[in-house]
Amino acid sequence: MHIKNLHKLYDDLYNQSSQKILNDDYAVDLNIDNPADKRFGITLVIRPEIETKNKIQDFLNELKKTEPEQYYYSNPDLHITALSIISCYEEFNLAAINVNDYSEIITKSLESLSEFEIEFKGITASDAAIMIQGYPKTETLNQIRENLRNNFGKSSLQKSIDSRYPLTTAHITALRFRQKLNDTSQFINCIEKYRNHDFGTSKISTLELVYNDWYQREKIVQKLAEFKI
Repeated sequence: MHIKNLHKLYDDLYNQSSQKILNDDYAVDLNIDNPADKRFGITLVIRPEIETKNKIQDFLNELKKTEPEQYYYSNPDLHITALSIISCYEEFNLAAINVNDYSEIITKSLESLSEFEIEFKGITASDAAIMIQGYPKTETLNQIRENLRNNFGKSSLQKSIDSRYPLTTAHITALRFRQKLNDTSQFINCIEKYRNHDFGTSKISTLELVYNDWYQREKIVQKLAEFKI
């Protein structure tokens, strides 16, 4: 997605969602602490550089002062979803697929592409989460996604690409609502301060295929393959 369109998408999302949050019309995720949650899948992810991760933690630490009970992503869990290959669903079994088959298609999809940068600036929101806005500096991420969609589309492998919605952004989810907010106005005031905050620029030269739960928690995530571009 072109950067100008990304700005508008993030702005529209923030304006709608921040109003919903102020009106107490947001979604509390009841599965975060549910030990019976068995939703798993495989995802191609991108990791931001440590400097960006640390700046995100500074932001989250400020939110924690008034909202310590919410679900905050730790550094190892922060990621950009390049593409969800098999979206998380109940009882997905990693043993039922051949990881090498998936790796071959991903490798083919990355051929002739080179490293690129993503600038992380400002925050946006949904009715369930707070996200860091990512702006790719080239069209490489869009090309990766299109190549993957085309190549997996020709295969008979299990997949559920774009089953929830077509992925066009480069955001990082940083917080999910685990319970009702203590002080909605104070929460909105705090995130407003970071609305255009500079979280740094990350050079992207590696992608990871991972087995994951819904929240990409480090204790569950298994790296299946790594790809250099």
